Amino acid sequence: MSNDAATTAPPPRTADTPGPSPEPPAHGIGASLAAADTRAKTEGTFPYASDLWAEGLLWAALLRSPHPHARILSVDTSAARSMPGVHAVITHEDIPGDGAYGRRIADRPVFASEIVRHHGEAIAAVAADHPDTARLAAAAVTVEYEILDPVTDPEKAFAAEPLHPDGNLVRHIPLRYGDPDVTGEVIVEGLYRIGRQDPAPIGAEAGLAVPRPDGGVELYLASTDPHADRALAAACFGLEQERVKVVVTGVPGATGDREDPGFQLALGLLALKTGCPVKLTATREESFLGHAHRHPTLLRYRHHADAEGHLVKVEAQLLLDSGAYADASSESLAAAVAFACGPYVVPHAFIEGWAVRTNNPPSGHVRGEGAMQVCAAYEAQMDKLATKLGVDPAELRLRNVLATGDLLPTGQTVTCPAPVAELLRAVRDTPLPSLPKDTPEDDWLLPGGPEGAGEPGAVRRGVGYALGMVHMLGAEGTDEVSTATVKVHDGVATVICAAVETGSGFSTLARQIVQETLGIEDVRVAAVDTDQPPAGPAAHGRHTWVSGGAVERAAKMVRTQLLAPLAHQFGMSTELLQITDGKITSYDGVLSTTVTEAMEGKELWATAQCRPHPTEPLDESGQGDAFVGLAFCAIRAVVDVDIELGSVRVVEMAVAQDVGRVLNPAQLATRIEAGVTQGIGAALTENLRTARGLIRHPDLTGYALPTSLDAPDIRIVKLVEERDVVAPFGAKAASAVPVVTSPAAVASAVRAATGRPVNRLPIRPQAAVAAPKS
Repeated sequence: MSNDAATTAPPPRTADTPGPSPEPPAHGIGASLAAADTRAKTEGTFPYASDLWAEGLLWAALLRSPHPHARILSVDTSAARSMPGVHAVITHEDIPGDGAYGRRIADRPVFASEIVRHHGEAIAAVAADHPDTARLAAAAVTVEYEILDPVTDPEKAFAAEPLHPDGNLVRHIPLRYGDPDVTGEVIVEGLYRIGRQDPAPIGAEAGLAVPRPDGGVELYLASTDPHADRALAAACFGLEQERVKVVVTGVPGATGDREDPGFQLALGLLALKTGCPVKLTATREESFLGHAHRHPTLLRYRHHADAEGHLVKVEAQLLLDSGAYADASSESLAAAVAFACGPYVVPHAFIEGWAVRTNNPPSGHVRGEGAMQVCAAYEAQMDKLATKLGVDPAELRLRNVLATGDLLPTGQTVTCPAPVAELLRAVRDTPLPSLPKDTPEDDWLLPGGPEGAGEPGAVRRGVGYALGMVHMLGAEGTDEVSTATVKVHDGVATVICAAVETGSGFSTLARQIVQETLGIEDVRVAAVDTDQPPAGPAAHGRHTWVSGGAVERAAKMVRTQLLAPLAHQFGMSTELLQITDGKITSYDGVLSTTVTEAMEGKELWATAQCRPHPTEPLDESGQGDAFVGLAFCAIRAVVDVDIELGSVRVVEMAVAQDVGRVLNPAQLATRIEAGVTQGIGAALTENLRTARGLIRHPDLTGYALPTSLDAPDIRIVKLVEERDVVAPFGAKAASAVPVVTSPAAVASAVRAATGRPVNRLPIRPQAAVAAPKS
């Protein structure tokens, strides 16, 4: 589920803050500053890619395979080419540059040429003068297939014939930590399955390609990583990168790699072929078929503990279904293996992780990838252990939680703040919501709602806990860097940074940083394109950290330029001057002027970079300092379950989160609430179902997103502001960790209500029917 972060939500509610909250600042860091585009989005005037137009516009359509695995015997485009209004039909034969692409591994063809490897793989593209003509022409392309048996079970991929020239194994990570012969007095085991969650952005994929006079092309896209997309496009088109420009339009929701670059490449190829602007707007079905999904995962666990419940050893096998191509599978597997034990101290850990290719839909980066799947499993194990020992589930977790200075199973020391125990105590000690009446006045308060509600007497309440963790920024040696420029002229500051606003609130944060540093209230953020220096992808909270850090450094350089003449005039250093509420004052009160007066007649600017400390890849034993920083979350879920029908209603989610520092209270609350809601979808409703590799019901009728009626009361009971000293402002990533934690919390609560093991997500009704009494 995708959620564009609004900025009109109330500040986070905290259970440990007595009395009225202090008045927040009107601008700068700590203010609940509204996004500059709020009104335009509310009124429907904000331009997205699907709204764009150009003179002489043609429309594109793609022909996609109806089969998950097949050999292509022939492709006949003659009927499509002869249709009136059709300007071009292209296949793999029309690609002048690299025919394969991939944001991480170039293993995916732009158009299938010999083998189709998944349902919906592109085979041809058409440009025509009307969208209906384009779709009819795409349907007129005749493809002769030899149907092949699909490999859809990832466990069978190991022994199956290679589905790809690179083989079926994308990556294997064996993690070895401690003594393999150690055993615990108490052992619990479990087998868990996590389904295929779709990012389901609010707006489907769309784009516009415009040819340039120099033989290049401009791509207007809802890109989340424009410079990476430009590099892929230039390689495919056989052009120098300077002749390809990506202009970022409004992004209608993104919780990962928003869209498959393949449609962008087809769009550009058609524009270059026809010499005309070409637009493509995907249907929701095409969107489901084209972009990447969360990795379906099979997890086997064995936990060892002593008689008091202290963890001794964790053994696990993790199998990620990459689908047809590698995409982000390597990174997802690294996160899954590294966090397979959760935010707990585990002296001995032995984890085997694999990512394999199948003929299922491609998997990729979705918020909390890898970490969400293992969180659901290790928290189920903690519940099993608590039951076997007869210990309160929250207490058992408290006996094992991680803290700053402890070691991860990868051998990396946790150097950042890790207030896991404090978070868990906060949600545990929060008062529980009141119990429902025996006969609720409103049927929708019952599990299943008005049309599916059973008898009130069959409803049981459950309370469950979960602890989650994610890494921030890239991992395993990724060079994280961002560049930003701050310009000030005529009392207006402009931020130029290629960090894409995906709903994470970066554009608002950039304005707050400059307001805080320079005392200028009117701050604007320039539109993003690839003429600007790269800022990297919008993922893992990196723009808050890396791009925000670059903006802060550039703003401080401008501040020095502004204050240096005044400091020289009064014979003092710039460190003795401060800017507050648009006024410049000295420590002794001798100097007092306004920023506006000091800026009169001047144009100042500075460019700066931010690059966090380096990381390293995991070695052959799964060891290494692979992560820049970590963020943690605790959630207590309260659910009502109809134990006869198996329907579940989430009543409340109490959240305590490790945020480092609150930069924008309203924005932070919205991001946490959106993340929790996305996690509830993964727990209860969201699963892109397939049958032998074919996607069933690729639409928003068959794929059930949680609605406002499904969203529970989300109580942010505590935000721990223990600043990470290596992060700009000390802030941490906020959106991913509640997504990771909330599915496990809901499953824990359903287990408590029903006595059933609940080992599959999303939770199916038959899994929520109460266990028979012995």
